[in-house]
Amino acid sequence: MSYDIATLLTRNLHEIFGEGDDARRRAAAQEIFTGDAVFYEPNGVTRGRDEIVRIAGVIRAMHPDFQYTVLRAPEVLHGRSGRVQWVSGPPGAPPAYAGTDVVIATDGRIAEIHLFFDALPATP
Repeated sequence: MSYDIATLLTRNLHEIFGEGDDARRRAAAQEIFTGDAVFYEPNGVTRGRDEIVRIAGVIRAMHPDFQYTVLRAPEVLHGRSGRVQWVSGPPGAPPAYAGTDVVIATDGRIAEIHLFFDALPATP
């Protein structure tokens, strides 16, 4: 099955990086990533669906109670790429960090994820 870019961005954020259960994370990854997907982030490059799932689990374990909140609807460019801006932190507390995910899709699955950390938005 293939998915639209907005769905891929949202599922990646919540079902891969926001998911605490490894089996559910792996099942979602089978649906939304190509087998040779690549994750680019400030600390390095991770290649392959299984490795992305592993890294997502490591990141999730560092902040098991954090939740991701999308700041605005995903933006899609030409039906092949898109971005979503988000914040993350403990429920009910100010966000601890912010970022933007950019994905490039092939045949309705994520082929590349690019993670950029952003400055935290100003709080009122």
